[in-house]
Amino acid sequence: MKTYDIVIIGGGPAGLSAGLYAGRAKMDTLIIEKQKYGGQIVITDELENYPGSIEGETGPSLIGRMVAQADKFGCERVEDTVTDVELEGDIKIIKGVNGEYHAKAVIITGGATHTTIGCPGEKEFTGKGVSYCATCDAAFFEDFEVYVVGGGDAAVEEAMYLTKFARKVTLIHRRDQLRAARSIQEKAFANKKMNFMWNTTVEEIKGDGIVTSMVVKDTKTGETREIFADEEDGTFGIFVFIGFKPLSDLYEGKIEMERGYIITDDDMHTNIPGVFAAGDIRKKSLRQVVTAAADGAIAATQAGKYIEELNGTAYKF
Repeated sequence: MKTYDIVIIGGGPAGLSAGLYAGRAKMDTLIIEKQKYGGQIVITDELENYPGSIEGETGPSLIGRMVAQADKFGCERVEDTVTDVELEGDIKIIKGVNGEYHAKAVIITGGATHTTIGCPGEKEFTGKGVSYCATCDAAFFEDFEVYVVGGGDAAVEEAMYLTKFARKVTLIHRRDQLRAARSIQEKAFANKKMNFMWNTTVEEIKGDGIVTSMVVKDTKTGETREIFADEEDGTFGIFVFIGFKPLSDLYEGKIEMERGYIITDDDMHTNIPGVFAAGDIRKKSLRQVVTAAADGAIAATQAGKYIEELNGTAYKF
């Protein structure tokens, strides 16, 4: 059976960046992706905060170019779902539904996913009023009203960030008090642009191409009501921050993790020699396309150095 220099598990920005760097260094590289290349970024209609983005840049257009670059430098790609991994030893074994893959080094770039509300209309209007990233999409709602769903640290912090752009930010929480740290709460309550909708859940999101209204329910009385966009605005933003889940169940008990996130050092090394992690699946402070791409480049470079020590081959990045 063929043994690759590097197998990359995941075809998002981190995995494609790692593939580009590894392929360009003439390493025998394989990317395994189970569904669609690009991860969460493929649902982004407008992309403004990736350095060098051209006017009208979208998630799919950026990922399309990343895939083409990886292909250009000889990186192999296969569609498969990884079911098990054996990461110890000099040869790593990755088992998939469609086959088994061997490699000297593995880069894990499985990503993470946002916890969704799960209500009708949420999926339909994701990227069209519904967002899971204030840093990515706040500028699109400058001088508009926005609603933030959640009550933890992330929700409150992102809501306060949104006040720099939106004229009014309303935080919707299913309970009558926030779960965020007291210091964060105090800042939020002192912010004049911040408003709070207690004991409330979002039941449905409606619109015509873009979000125009949403149905909310009082968790105490069970009553529902519909909130409409301001007539002059025509829309409003709904930012969801109710949790974030790394897609790391496959590695449970096989690699060092914290709350499901794989722990690495600054050079993407995990606690297992020859195994690296990059992008949203690893423990880090900022999860953006630009940081995922940087992680992937670092991981590929470090994997190359690891392989050099194994077989004495020198790679030029």
